[in-house]
Amino acid sequence: MNKFFSALIIFVTLISTSALANDDKFDYDKFDYDKFVKQYYQAMTNTQKPGASKKDLEHYLSFLTDDVGNQHFPNAPDDSREPNGKKLMREGMSRYLGVHTGYEANIIEYIAGYNSVALKHKFSAKGQRSDGSEFNYSKVVLDVIELENGKVSVIRRYGQ
Repeated sequence: MNKFFSALIIFVTLISTSALANDDKFDYDKFDYDKFVKQYYQAMTNTQKPGASKKDLEHYLSFLTDDVGNQHFPNAPDDSREPNGKKLMREGMSRYLGVHTGYEANIIEYIAGYNSVALKHKFSAKGQRSDGSEFNYSKVVLDVIELENGKVSVIRRYGQ
């Protein structure tokens, strides 16, 4: 009986491993990380510029998996992937579209590895909150981005 269960476990493991291997057909060796980083960053920063639109937001979201995980302290300290991760990001980012009266952003440097990118960048923004108070800030942050089939599956932002 034990041999039967052992054989069954091995069989199921082999089938599962084979199925997972067949799902991962994306070729990261041929992936153009330079092009991806530039396009992703442009789309992301366009959502922060004065006059940013829902069209800008949807273009940015097109770079993300549906179940994207987002860790962005202090607002989102958990990087768990949620089935509705993209929807949650759409809802959260929609509240801030167009609030900036000024925004500048630059990539400082980035490094790409197998299915991941570490992107150090700086940005400054000024604007007005819904309560009428003004804000102005500058930051340098490091975003660590994990990719799945060429789309962003996890975003971790490190910075103050």
